Amino acid sequence: MTGLCTDLYEIRMAASYLRRGMTAPATFSLFARKLPRERGFLVAAGLADCLDFLERLHFGADELAYLGDVVHLPHGDLAALGNMRFTGDVWAVPEGRVVFAGQPFLEVTAPLPQAQLVETALLNFVTFQSSVAAKAARCRLAAPQADLVDFAARRTHGLEAARAVARASAITGFTGTSYVAAAREFGLQAVGTMAHSYIEAFPDESTAFRAFADDFPDATVFLVDTYDTLHGVCTAIEVAQDLPVGSQIGIRLDSGDLGDLAVQARRLLDDAGLTSARIMASGGFDEHALAELAEAPIDLFGVGTRMGVSADAPSLDSAYKLVEYD
Repeated sequence: MTGLCTDLYEIRMAASYLRRGMTAPATFSLFARKLPRERGFLVAAGLADCLDFLERLHFGADELAYLGDVVHLPHGDLAALGNMRFTGDVWAVPEGRVVFAGQPFLEVTAPLPQAQLVETALLNFVTFQSSVAAKAARCRLAAPQADLVDFAARRTHGLEAARAVARASAITGFTGTSYVAAAREFGLQAVGTMAHSYIEAFPDESTAFRAFADDFPDATVFLVDTYDTLHGVCTAIEVAQDLPVGSQIGIRLDSGDLGDLAVQARRLLDDAGLTSARIMASGGFDEHALAELAEAPIDLFGVGTRMGVSADAPSLDSAYKLVEYD
């Protein structure tokens, strides 16, 4: 990222400060003015991206040329911006901590032009990721006994958002993500099973399950609701019983009355001697849906869209205010 990752008025203000020698230390505070109606707290996230941005802040030659040609900044302003690097200090709440309205997520103390220029990026990182982290934390609190996995990538608002969601959810206790790029970047567990299309591509469900078990013997989780859920569970049991002793299998439920189906599936698995088989569920979960399934024998939930876009509180009234200037 470069110095162009900002709003134009930040560049104009920074250039004006530089022209006038207004480079004394300034402190800006980034905070939420108020909590969304649906939130009793927020969770600090986005700090890592903020620090990475500050460490790499610069204007390249082509970017300075753009500012000269399109924004019409004079040569002196361009030279000053070209020499700019972030030299300030950042105080911040550690990621994963609970934060309330009016409490700073972070404060930046730096020469005024630097501290001003970074406003847009810092607000972007902190506001979005802290909103998602708060939603993920509510999901985590609603299902304390189960593993939660981020399934949001396909419906987040862009792949950069998917990356941020994977990390923000991990901060709050999610155990993995379906988004492979984020799993690699952040050292998270990559989690994935199969889709209905995989099963439909084969002549029948049993053939699909056997093919998948042959190809991925160490990650065999069968999606059992493509045709008839309980029949799918029985098919998964038949395939599992033909696998080598010690093989670990699981099933995934993606539709229907998940609580009731999980109870029936657990009974079928246990009666077949597959007491270690895990039951996974997916399908539009948020903290309210998870709370309704708290007593169901479900070991892992894939949590997607509603968490990944913070559906009930998609925006946060945040500010980056000048609080001290010498």
